[in-house]
Amino acid sequence: QVQLVESGGGSVQSGGSLRLSCAASGITYASYCMGWFRQAPGKERERVAHIHSGGWTYYLSSVKGRFTISQDNAKKTVYLQMNSLKPEDTAMYYCAADSLCATTRSWNYWGQGTQVTVSS
Repeated sequence: QVQLVESGGGSVQSGGSLRLSCAASGITYASYCMGWFRQAPGKERERVAHIHSGGWTYYLSSVKGRFTISQDNAKKTVYLQMNSLKPEDTAMYYCAADSLCATTRSWNYWGQGTQVTVSS
């Protein structure tokens, strides 16, 4: 059974930092692309960042320079370090895993989400 368990969300003031973690189990972790998505109320889900099994990364333009995705293969955990947070970063953040870093379909596996709230 595949499980992706997120942690690290919370409430911070604008300019603050948070680090999200996602522990994976039930998958051959090194073979998967790991990513972070977010969805704010009334908005579509968007891909925030992903990291390919080979280490290549992608970032949403609005988070470049502020967010950093990384992973620890031994711990089967992916992280999202979020700095200089803005109120517009407020959303439910989801961890996801996919065999291909898909761009035109939903990813294979999803976590339950962790809430990030940034106040001005």
